[in-house]
Amino acid sequence: MKRIASLLLVAIFGGAIALGAYVLFVENTKPVFTTTGNEMPIFQTSNNTAASPASGLNVVDFTSAAEKTVNAVVHVKNMTISSEPSSLLDFFYGSGGRQVPQIGTGSGVIISSDGYIVTNNHVIAKASELKVTLNNNKTYDAELIGSDPNTDIALIKIDADNILPYLAFGDSDNTKVGEWVLAVGNPFNLTSTVTAGIVSAKARALSGADQSFIQTDAAVNPGNSGGALVNTNGDLIGINTAITSQTGSYVGYSFAVPSNIAKKVVGDILEFGNVQKGLLGITAPGLKTPYAIEKGINEIEGVYIDGIEEGSGAADAKLMKGDIIKQVDDIKVRKFADLTGYLSTKRPGDIVAVSIERDGDLLEVPVTLKKLQQVELPVMGLEVRNLSENDKKIYKTDKGVKVTGVPETYREYDLEGKVILEVNGETIDDIQEARFLFGRISRNSKTLFTIINKDGERMRYIFQ
Repeated sequence: MKRIASLLLVAIFGGAIALGAYVLFVENTKPVFTTTGNEMPIFQTSNNTAASPASGLNVVDFTSAAEKTVNAVVHVKNMTISSEPSSLLDFFYGSGGRQVPQIGTGSGVIISSDGYIVTNNHVIAKASELKVTLNNNKTYDAELIGSDPNTDIALIKIDADNILPYLAFGDSDNTKVGEWVLAVGNPFNLTSTVTAGIVSAKARALSGADQSFIQTDAAVNPGNSGGALVNTNGDLIGINTAITSQTGSYVGYSFAVPSNIAKKVVGDILEFGNVQKGLLGITAPGLKTPYAIEKGINEIEGVYIDGIEEGSGAADAKLMKGDIIKQVDDIKVRKFADLTGYLSTKRPGDIVAVSIERDGDLLEVPVTLKKLQQVELPVMGLEVRNLSENDKKIYKTDKGVKVTGVPETYREYDLEGKVILEVNGETIDDIQEARFLFGRISRNSKTLFTIINKDGERMRYIFQ
């Protein structure tokens, strides 16, 4: 009996020890930290276990977008012919010389099953011969359909043996900062290459460019120009165009033409043969200029209207100097690049809702965009604009273009303010025709202009 009692007592005592140990060491898993002296204090923030750094990457899957894209990205080879002097006579007088072929390369994106390809204008510029190599290593001759240096977009075409894989344009306006993107290019004719990054900024303005870009940190090198920028769904949201670098290689910043702009340029080239620009007709000061700082407009969020062009959509809509554009349609306007980027997707005749701040009040004004009214003519560099209704009354003519800017070379001829009526006997109707006719001028031949002034006096100038 005593033995049984002893065993029972040991069992009870052992159970108590086991229960105490479970409560002390197992049940209470919440860590407790103490500090003594000058040790760094540790604070409890959560009982949840932190995810490892690599586990977050599995949330985004790039494989589907890459598979959808790589076969639609091609290698573009551009051969140009340049002349270089072969003797001292060639060097000093520019005569003769030998023809030297030069090769440039880039990337392109197939945008239709029958072989239309979008790339950068600088990839195909001055090409005497274009070749395109697909991701399956087949090579084809390519034809230039059209290009636009302002947006750096060009359209070329190949005649392939079969139906080609292609990418459809996505909506770049829906792209968000921080969104994952893939940059796909074929820079060295080694089949398509994929790099990943995020959208770093939208509507980014670059020095020397009058449009806005999508900025990413996806690795893009010079041979990737003309390649695809796609989101994780594989939608084409941009055409990779430029990098910012002091070395010429990628250092963390790359830029793409938004797909909405590229799509509009391609559509214009196919339908009209050139790009149709829908202009608002305002001028805005640079925010870092002394003028802007003096006027206190350098810190304004929006676009300050500093001037209205005569005969423009802005003039017709009664926009005024001093108005601040805050929004166009559904696009918030914080800086000039926001405005120009959106308007680059529009054509003449399109109506946009412009929200402005005027004397502290918010107003919404419909504005009909109009055609480009002023251009710089090739060869001579004269700036000309279409005649306004007032100009037609003053000069008593419906034809011609008005000279608004003259380079230093031709200042002595007093051309500014006069109207050019004819070039080499061909009548000029508007700036588009003027640009075409001046583009045919040879630097080595004489050019005859017919010009009229405000007094109705006609003059003829001969330029060499």
